[in-house]
Amino acid sequence: MGEVAMDVSLLAGEGASALVGLMVVDGWTAVRERVARFFSRGGGDAGEVERVEAELEEARQDLVDAGEDREIAEDVEAAWRLRFRRALREHPEAAGELRALLDELAPERSRTRSGDTYNSVSGTVHGGLVVQGRDFGTTTIGLPRSAPRGDGGGGEGDGRGWSGS
Repeated sequence: MGEVAMDVSLLAGEGASALVGLMVVDGWTAVRERVARFFSRGGGDAGEVERVEAELEEARQDLVDAGEDREIAEDVEAAWRLRFRRALREHPEAAGELRALLDELAPERSRTRSGDTYNSVSGTVHGGLVVQGRDFGTTTIGLPRSAPRGDGGGGEGDGRGWSGS
């Protein structure tokens, strides 16, 4: 049961993250319509679809008005994550539908199934390392414990990297 709850939570988070990202790109109207149909469970009630579309549009306008205010974006994402979680809890059969919708609307996310990016920087670094992103999980700067030491390689965490082959 815990694994199912975790899957719902992860899928809800993935849905909210993708939705917020798609709110500010071209093609938003089509995304809004598809997501509204998902939340109205098939779109049988036109009034419900229109109500959800209006809520989505209001959230999008909040993002646009916020500009670079990351806190607003996080709030909007959290609200829709909760909404996705509730929908999936009430309609567990909708998980497959949401997965298919995410794969269609944000296909780049389906490559890693989570939208995660993994980078490894090796060699000599001059002037320091620049790290840019939004949410960071496990971040290692310096030599990983399992990395071989090459000639002139720096010690773990000294920022010089290693000169392996």
